[in-house]
Amino acid sequence: MWRCVRVGAFVSERFRELESLGASRRKDVVLLATVTSFDSLRHPRKSDLHQFAELFHPLFETSSDEARRQAAAVLSRSPHVPASVALQIGSAPIAIAAIFLTRAPAIDDATLLEIIKTGSPAHATAIARRENLSVRLVDALVDRRQTAASPVLPSVASVKAALSAPTDETRLAREEKLRDELKTLARQQPHRAEQPLAIPPLDSLHETLLCRFARLGEINLFTGALADALSCRPELAERMVLDVSGQQLATTLVALAMPQDDLRFVLGTFYPDLGERLGGKTRGDALISALTPELARERLLGWLEADREDFHQHQPYLAADRAADPRSTHPVKVAARSVSTDRKTLRR
Repeated sequence: MWRCVRVGAFVSERFRELESLGASRRKDVVLLATVTSFDSLRHPRKSDLHQFAELFHPLFETSSDEARRQAAAVLSRSPHVPASVALQIGSAPIAIAAIFLTRAPAIDDATLLEIIKTGSPAHATAIARRENLSVRLVDALVDRRQTAASPVLPSVASVKAALSAPTDETRLAREEKLRDELKTLARQQPHRAEQPLAIPPLDSLHETLLCRFARLGEINLFTGALADALSCRPELAERMVLDVSGQQLATTLVALAMPQDDLRFVLGTFYPDLGERLGGKTRGDALISALTPELARERLLGWLEADREDFHQHQPYLAADRAADPRSTHPVKVAARSVSTDRKTLRR
């Protein structure tokens, strides 16, 4: 009899453990069932969308990461995801929202712009890999990259509050420390000016934009993305792309360490004659193999240095005193007339 009681107590405890485990995963099961049921609707009504959004929000917040990742993967194929649901999934951690941001066809530009503004750089990179990005999204991605690269300055109100709070001794010590830091910066300033220009690295966002614009044949957008990647004026990037031989663009992309497959694709898109075969390889392959990374970086640094020195010093192409272009092997020679000759012509 005592043995039967002990066995019954043990079985009841095991059932309680199973019941507690089922309760911990109950919301995951309900979330996946709700998503699967909604995905099976080919043409959901407005009431279906509203009801799904009301059920989805609390379930998605309280479910496990694995369940949320599976739900995001299922909804990334659905063309009828409500905007609030899309924003909630896109604002989740990148491990959960990556597949949804990259593939979901139902997420609109307004939601993507909100995620770019409030999300992390990884969210922006995932959005940049989408197909058929609009001009607004491209501009927002470029602005997000520039904002992330620029230093964050404290506001005037915070500075005033910080200066008015401490005592006189603390303020004097802080002023003395600030004075020493300014002196140190003043001594280091000439050394910074003597440092040569450095080629900015080509990040995944600019690499994706360059390949996308080359695939779409958008030469203006390609030039703008290239200028932003080089942190130079758009005129320099335009001159690189307009070189009909393709050598200047190839030199620039080799210096930026673009992958070989993407480099061949971009050159073949803008310069079809580089696809002609000479011997066992194409003209584009011969052009790329002739450029070493060291030589390409040296040339690109020279172009960037010349672009910085020539800033605000525009000269017409046919000007008599036009400076020599460092990228040109045959400088243009224009005969200059003297001032006296011009005056004689005017008198006649």
